[in-house]
Amino acid sequence: MYRKGLIDIITMGCSKNLIDSERMIKRLEKRGYTARHNPEEPNGEYVVVNTCGFIGDAKEESINLILNLGRLKEEGKIGNIVVMGCLSERYRDALPEEIPEVDTWYGKFDWTSFIDSLPADDHRQAPKDWERTLTTPPWSAYLKISEGCDRYCAYCAIPHITGRHTSRPMEEILEEVKQLVAEGVKELNVIAQDLSSYGLDLYGEHKLPELIDRMAGIPGVEWIRLHYFYPTDFPLEILDVMRRHDNVCKYIDIALQHISDKVLEPMNRKITKQETLDLLREIRRRVPGVHIRTTVMTGFPGEDEEAFAELMEFVESQKFERLGGFAYSEEDDTLAARTLPDNIPQEVKEERLAEVMELQQEISETHNRLKIGSRMRVLVEECEGQDAIGRTEFDSPEVDQEVIVKNSGARPGDFIDVKITGAGPFELIAEEIKK
Repeated sequence: MYRKGLIDIITMGCSKNLIDSERMIKRLEKRGYTARHNPEEPNGEYVVVNTCGFIGDAKEESINLILNLGRLKEEGKIGNIVVMGCLSERYRDALPEEIPEVDTWYGKFDWTSFIDSLPADDHRQAPKDWERTLTTPPWSAYLKISEGCDRYCAYCAIPHITGRHTSRPMEEILEEVKQLVAEGVKELNVIAQDLSSYGLDLYGEHKLPELIDRMAGIPGVEWIRLHYFYPTDFPLEILDVMRRHDNVCKYIDIALQHISDKVLEPMNRKITKQETLDLLREIRRRVPGVHIRTTVMTGFPGEDEEAFAELMEFVESQKFERLGGFAYSEEDDTLAARTLPDNIPQEVKEERLAEVMELQQEISETHNRLKIGSRMRVLVEECEGQDAIGRTEFDSPEVDQEVIVKNSGARPGDFIDVKITGAGPFELIAEEIKK
């Protein structure tokens, strides 16, 4: 039997969705409800699914979860099913008929109507729009500074889901940062669909450098890490800010997707191979030691053997410190789906992706072995026996590698100095440098 007054929230997809879930939890708590995030066994009066609708696999995962919850509802183990997020924003007209087990559907932006529909004590103070209850470890938080995207890459459905790029006001963001620091947050992972465009809609100019410069000056901010730059119109001034402040991590997450002009042009990336190479050269020139994370795509329509070989040579020559990849999947309503035949067999897409990732594993291990003997700063996240496990400034939560610090007395949330003693392709081994 489900528990009255309990609301379970399950978040699918990216960290941007996670922030929306955290904002929902705060509002529910203010209304007197108990809210749990990602429970192992949902049994709430309401179960809210914050869905992902980015690519086929993510959509399938969201739908399968909803169907499983439908069976729990039939058995009386949960109450009402509420669906929100990117998938329902994208397919709101079709999904209610296909999945009648769901009681209420919301999109990505109108989920606050669910909160308003619940009984509440009118005397409780409503939270500010940006306030949230963190579900991440208390020393680390994601910070979303804008929503939406104006780029309209041919393969991507995000602009159709999230709408036009909309920056948050700088003063509001800085107020949130101060509040997070007051709550004990030390690491801020700054996220957006397109960091490169921050400020253009509100201020008429790139404002990311100023925002990060001001954020870095707030006492208590230990690490600021930047995620999801777009290569076109990259705000080069952010590199000077990164070099100037020790607490701005020397880490750039910039999705490049491909390097061949014959693929970049139909992708509608609005950048050429040479411009990409020039940008990478400038990033490394201005910020010595910077670690670049990128993403590449295999199997986009028109990627012949020559274009794929060009991509492999690019990955080999650039030796990115961090790289992920995915195979192209045709997404409804995108330019590619309307105008380009998806004529590369799935097995070829997957084989090419495996080749890229095998090459990257070798590159990653080489990078890690070069770190043996060096001194690094680590944020401890967990302990296993006598060992501490954490990350360096070059490692984003959940997606990048970890550092295993042998026989350390550190606790989660501590920053410690370590000496690297060993390396594998996806982890470093270290010993703590005692003060």
